[in-house]
Amino acid sequence: MTIDARERNPLRDYFEGNEGATIDKWLHYFDIYHRHFARFRDRPVTVVEIGVFQGGSLAMWRDYFGPQARIVGIDVDERCRDLAPPGTEVRIGSQTDRDFLRAVKRELGSIDVLIDDGGHVMAQQLVSFDELFPAVSAEGVYLVEDLHTSYWPEYGGGLRHPGSFIEFAKSLIDHLNAWHLREPGAAPSPWTRSIDGLHFYDSVLVVEKRPRLKPMQRRTGQAARFMMHPSTGTP
Repeated sequence: MTIDARERNPLRDYFEGNEGATIDKWLHYFDIYHRHFARFRDRPVTVVEIGVFQGGSLAMWRDYFGPQARIVGIDVDERCRDLAPPGTEVRIGSQTDRDFLRAVKRELGSIDVLIDDGGHVMAQQLVSFDELFPAVSAEGVYLVEDLHTSYWPEYGGGLRHPGSFIEFAKSLIDHLNAWHLREPGAAPSPWTRSIDGLHFYDSVLVVEKRPRLKPMQRRTGQAARFMMHPSTGTP
């Protein structure tokens, strides 16, 4: 689904009119959300948000995705269990606890939309992606936000720090293009076969899934009297 830039954003409208539990978001996130999530609205989807805070964003997702959606929040703070708005659920556990994340996967099954708005520490983002990305449905979306912490040492990051989530995300570009690698031993990975697109924004990465086969190139039309270079358009 293509979102017209002039279209009103129902998430931003909800946020601006919010008189319920607190929602804390960077304003440019709302257009990113709507651009990538609109196709899931009013469908029987499972939406998971890591990081409950005060429960306000769970209520926003409930309103946005509609009554058929299952909305589940994850947080390490036991007090968040009582903050689940009507029609939502909360699971308590750490996003670095692989056993907990695996239990969530077994319980929920396929996840259509996953939003990582948790602790923003490198280990949290990396472990969550490693465990939960495979649980995202074949044409689902995995969104990680507040990636500016990848540049902050107190969160385990730093500019070009090899252990940051941003540096890991850069490596996904190579997996996306792995069909074209010529280095010895290079081969497509499960990520190559499942990631359809990587969308980088200020502090946000959106990974869109879709089953992929090896790209095919074709040529149609009538040949000119002289052959043009297919890449540069020059003779």
